[in-house]
Order: sequence, then C-alpha cells, then structure tokens
Amino acid sequence: MEELARESISLLARSASHADPPRLGSFGAVFIMLKSALGAGLLNFPWAFQKAGGVNTAISVEMVSLVFLISGLVILGYASSISRKNTYQDVVREVCGRAIGQLCEVCFCFNLFMISVAFLVVVQDQLEKLCLSLYGTVTGSSEAHMPHHWYTDQRFTLFVVCLIFILPLSIPKEIGIQKYTSVMGTLAATYLCVAVVVKYYLMENHTAVISPEHSQGVSSWGSMFSVVPTICFGFQCHEACIAIYSSMENKKLSHWVVISVISMFFCLLIYTLTGVYGFMTFGRVVASDILMSYSGDDVVMIIARLLFGISIITIYPIILLLGRSVILDLMVRLRRHQWGVVTHSFESRCRVVLTVFWIAITLLIAMFVPDMSDVISVIGGISAFFIFIFPGLCLVFIMQTEPVSRNVRVLLTGWGVVSIVVGAFIFGQSTTIAIMELFDKF
Repeated sequence: MEELARESISLLARSASHADPPRLGSFGAVFIMLKSALGAGLLNFPWAFQKAGGVNTAISVEMVSLVFLISGLVILGYASSISRKNTYQDVVREVCGRAIGQLCEVCFCFNLFMISVAFLVVVQDQLEKLCLSLYGTVTGSSEAHMPHHWYTDQRFTLFVVCLIFILPLSIPKEIGIQKYTSVMGTLAATYLCVAVVVKYYLMENHTAVISPEHSQGVSSWGSMFSVVPTICFGFQCHEACIAIYSSMENKKLSHWVVISVISMFFCLLIYTLTGVYGFMTFGRVVASDILMSYSGDDVVMIIARLLFGISIITIYPIILLLGRSVILDLMVRLRRHQWGVVTHSFESRCRVVLTVFWIAITLLIAMFVPDMSDVISVIGGISAFFIFIFPGLCLVFIMQTEPVSRNVRVLLTGWGVVSIVVGAFIFGQSTTIAIMELFDKF
C-alpha cells in the first residue's frame, strides 16, 4: 500500500509525457510488491493466530486465502493487459463499466481513509510505549509510577506528531520525500520478524497458554473465519499491482504469475513466522499489536517501535495524497461543470482543506479506538472488494468478450463468481464483527 501512490503517480506522469518506456525488471517487481504488502498489518498477526484458535488453524486459513490472493493478482494483471489502463480504478471502470468503476472509487477512498486511521493507532501505541520507556530510563522508576498529565497522554503526543510532522508532509501537491523513505516499511517488517523469532528462542521458559479457547462447535468456526480480515489487510497489495504490472518490461501473463507467486510466498513466510512465534511467546494474552506485549525497556523492541513509527509517519502522507486525489478530482470536475473553469487558487484551497479535514477526522477516530484489531476488521472487509470482488467482476466481464473456448469461458466465469461470493461473505462477516464489537464496548 505504501508503494501505491508513488507508483501510480509516476506511471501516469510517464504516460502523459510518452517518455521513458517501462523498465521494471523481475527483481524490482517482486521487491515493490513486497514493499506494498509488508506494513502495519504485520503487528496484528500474532493476535490473529490466537484469535483463529492456534497455529494449525491460522496457517490453514492462510493457505486457502493465498489461492484467492494470487488469483486476484493474476486476474488484475490480465485485465490491465486487455484494457491497457495503468491504475486499479481505470481498469475496473474500463472492464466493468462506469457504475462499478464509481463503486470502486468510493471503496478505494474509504479503504485509504481507514488505513490512515489504522496507521495513527499504530503510531499512538508506539508513542505510549516509547514515553514509558523514556520515563523509566530517565527517572529509574517503573512504568506504573509514571504520573499522568494531559501533556503526557499519548493522544496529545499523537496530536503534536500530526501537527508538526504529518501535516507539513501532506499538504504539498506531490510528496517527493517518499523516494528516500520507501524502504523503511520493508526494513521495519523484516526487523520485527527476526526480532520476534530470536526473542522466542532466547526465552528461558515457555509458559504461554497456546491451547485454543474454542476447540469445536460454532465458536471455533467463527474464530477461524475471524482471522481472514487480518490476512486481507496484511497481504493487501492488489491496488498497487496494476501500476507495477504496467511498468514491467516483460508483460507476459506467465511471467506475471511467477512474480505474483514469489511475492506472496515471501510475504507468507514473514507473516507466518511473526504470527507463529509471537503467538507462541505470549499465547492467549498476546496484544492486538505485538509490540505492546513486550516490556517498555526492551531495547530490541524499542528499535522496532522507532522503525515502525518513522515508517508510518512517512507513509501516511502517501495514503492521504491518493485518497485526496480521488476527492479533489471529483470537486474539480464539478467546479468545471458549473463554472467552466478551475483556477489554481481554487485547487490549492481545496487541497489544503481536504488535507486538514482528512488528518483531523482520522486523528479523532484514532484517539478513541481502543486497539488496532477494531480497525483491522473494517479494513479487512473493505479489502475484500479489491482482493476478491472487483477481480472476480473483471474476470466475469472479460469472459463475455474474449475469444476463448466454451469450456474455458465456463471455468473462468465460475471462478469469478466464486471469488465474488467469497469476497461478499468476507465483507459481510467483517462488517458484522465490527458492529457487534462496537455494540459490546458501548
């Protein structure tokens, strides 16, 4: 996701100028796919393994989900080659029609908005632990003795971070600094994975309770399916895959299948290792953010918090830019339709207002969200549109026009329908879980 805005914008710029032909090789494509998928979702995987009922169940759900994840990537690459479009929204609009394209834009914008909330929740959690660690280091006192004032509250600290760092980075029309910070997310994810595994083997005693809370019945099935939103959020790189595919030198579908499989395999490896060893370290008491389970004076995890915090602070403006561009384009079209002309000052004012409004609303929501799992369930449900539903729709529509044999048409159309049904089920289940948890807390 963090790669999405940069890749899309650079590709559109190249298309507009008709210069610089695509030069992305296989290694570069795999690396960008990894950077797109590996991110804040990694923090939630040990909790998801606990929620699913253990290692075996969670890995089984991962492997089944992986089939649909890779299938979605392949379908989107195929749809991009047929439509000759370079962005997710344009491909869906071209293949499926205007109405579904508009639905895609709405889901796209809302998904980015909720990801922004999730990022701020992560930053807030890391700020809380870092403040406690700093207090303990300076005073020599334990975390429990830290005085609570309004200026020591992590919500106030998050507000200061948004005001001093995130807002100035987000207001510009283009965010050039991201080309220097793009590797931070991958570095943070890899470091955390290695740290969690090493920490497990350095433990003297392994006393965590790892037996599932529900071993059979409806509750066990519910627990198993509850891990799917986390998987969708963690492996979500489908919005960026069309931009990546469009910039590749070799656009053969077979080559794109290999790129997709390799990318998802490495993501699976990192996510599974973190989930397994994080869950085995803390068992049923693992936090929804794995970093919150470690003590505040753990130097190895302090470094992980800093890496994730800095990464998200630099990634957030990218997500905002992409979501803002969808809304801003709509406002510009409406202005041009009503007045016939759009001035530079109007565009600048709208951009600043949208930026401030976006940050303010996501900040307010993040301040009152108890933990990241509440946001993940919502994002996972919306992600189902981009991983399952829209690729399935694209495949169904493509099969109506492509010159293929009857058996192939029936087979692929059937797979597209299955993908749509599975996506609809995941969306409905995630939404239901989110609503039920919301009612339970209020």
